[in-house]
Amino acid sequence: MPVRQGHEGCGFRYSPPRRCEIEYRALGTTDYRVSAIGFGAWPIGGGWGRVTVDEAMATLHAAVDAGVNFFDTADVYGDGRSEQLLARLRRERSDVRIIIATKVGRRLDPHIADGYTPKNLGAFVDRSLHNLGTETLDLLQLHCPPTEVYYRPEVFAALENLVVTGKVRYCGVSVEKVEEGLKAIEYPAIATVQIVFNMFRQRPAELLFREAKARQMGVIARVPLASGMLTGKMTRDSSFSHDDHRHFNLRGEAFDRGETFAGVDYKAGLDAVEALRSLVPKGATLAQLALRWILMFEGVTTAIPGAKSPAQATANAGAADLPLLSETTMRAVRDIYDSRVRDDVHHRW
Repeated sequence: MPVRQGHEGCGFRYSPPRRCEIEYRALGTTDYRVSAIGFGAWPIGGGWGRVTVDEAMATLHAAVDAGVNFFDTADVYGDGRSEQLLARLRRERSDVRIIIATKVGRRLDPHIADGYTPKNLGAFVDRSLHNLGTETLDLLQLHCPPTEVYYRPEVFAALENLVVTGKVRYCGVSVEKVEEGLKAIEYPAIATVQIVFNMFRQRPAELLFREAKARQMGVIARVPLASGMLTGKMTRDSSFSHDDHRHFNLRGEAFDRGETFAGVDYKAGLDAVEALRSLVPKGATLAQLALRWILMFEGVTTAIPGAKSPAQATANAGAADLPLLSETTMRAVRDIYDSRVRDDVHHRW
């Protein structure tokens, strides 16, 4: 197998692994077909501990080599760093059609509904266009705006105008709550909805997925591994660096609590993880089981796990190789959720 040299002096060397048999799915009514396992680029931008540029680029290239073509980022991830890294990836991998979804809105200070004006949205888009080195954004998403924004048609009219001007190809929303997603998909401007969905956050499967499918919406499942808890590698003694949101946002001190460990109490989550271990197929990991579980839901287009190393990116993509899960396994996961997690999270988001 040939060795890929480091790109633009990046300094890493690695051998691309066997390409995983990733399924590609239509992203709603867009003309994109995206990998069922995508890539969440928050960890390489910031907020998850230190990741060097070399490490980030090696990780991104490993994802592409494994078949990933959909990358999700935001203008606030490392204050534009994540977008800039993806721009570099696109330059270095011109052999592959890479689809980049970014998000805007969280740069507002204070982050209030009145800040979602055409002027501010336009400025955010211009900044992302610069960071990504492109003339048109593949997919622009509102970044978990205040609930009131979903009841302001003028905000979604502003998104439509960005499409008309050619700065944005498609628009979507990233939401915290199921109710916000249900409201957002009523707007013709919206092609995709992104929401936390994993073994510890199952409520979206009850109504949102059905309604999104009826409207031919693309659905992006974020935090699919519950901030790493569903990898099974954490213990009660695990610690996180001061710049890792798993250290500074356990109770929602910095942003919505549901973004960190999916909002699950840390110790209760670890207990639930232990119960899940017996369900892992032979030769697979708990993380791969968790990702394969998400892909079992017809309403999901793509899951976007993060990664900070080539090995993580490759392993995540490998979840697409797992066979379909049995009804027995799916029922067992639901039972663990109902008995250990549901009461703490189901009604919140």
